[in-house]
Amino acid sequence: MGSYNFKNTTLYKKTFSLAMEVYGISKNFPKEEKYSLTDQIRRSSRSVCANLAEAYRKKRYQAHFISKLTDCDAENSETSVWLDFALHCEYISIDIYTDLLMKNEEIGKMISHAINNPEKY
Repeated sequence: MGSYNFKNTTLYKKTFSLAMEVYGISKNFPKEEKYSLTDQIRRSSRSVCANLAEAYRKKRYQAHFISKLTDCDAENSETSVWLDFALHCEYISIDIYTDLLMKNEEIGKMISHAINNPEKY
């Protein structure tokens, strides 16, 4: 696969790492949140990675590549909302929230750059 392997990209590595961090912190969410916040935050954070994989497989078609990247952006934004809920429900500390949100925002900037400059990816 060589340089075409999306798993070698900084963006993928950051999205996967954030999804795994979200998984780790969500293990401590209350049991009553299992089918709401826990599942939702895990799904959205993992979807960023999954949509990125799909985007890279559609690179040949720039419009499709950008479309999948916008899906990444949407899922990343959704993850930030679930982080807000986790903080305000007091399931995570402000320090954890700030760290995860900073990573989420960095990923968002990287996705936006890819959307606006698809030829570089």
